[in-house]
Parts: sequence; C-alpha cells; structure tokens
Amino acid sequence: MDSNKLFITTDAGEEKEMTILFTFDSEQYGKSYVLFFDPEEDETEVFCMAYDENGNLFAVEDDAEWDMIEEMLEGFEDGHHHEEK
Repeated sequence: MDSNKLFITTDAGEEKEMTILFTFDSEQYGKSYVLFFDPEEDETEVFCMAYDENGNLFAVEDDAEWDMIEEMLEGFEDGHHHEEK
C-alpha cells in the first residue's frame, strides 16, 4: 500500500475512499494487513483486510487472525496515545 488512501466497494456497489491507519506483515500467517477507516463517519470504526503484492484485498475470516489483528491495533493505539502526550 503506497498511499494513505484506499478505495473499497461496499455491498451496495458504491465505491468509498477510506483512510489507511497502518499496515503490517504477519510472519505467523504469511500475510500483509491494512487497517483503515471511513473519514466521513463521525464514529471511527476501524476495518481490516489482508492484501497481496498486487493490492488485492481479502476478508479476514479466522478468529485467531482477528485476535492477532486486535492486539496489533491496541499496540498502535497505545503508541499513538503516548505520542500525543
């Protein structure tokens, strides 16, 4: 992922511009992940998808993967919170 923007297609077929929060690679799962959010929403909901070297996005469906992703997000938020102080 080369920029801080990402375009997704919603279930309704609408293309939306999202803002990338951060990306990371997991050796454990052999995948790259992107965490992103909709900058137009008042409540920030963070989404995550796996992606390949061509930028294709894939849904994360494994509960253990989600646990690992949530830990990464908590670490990111903790680090970001400390930077703001």
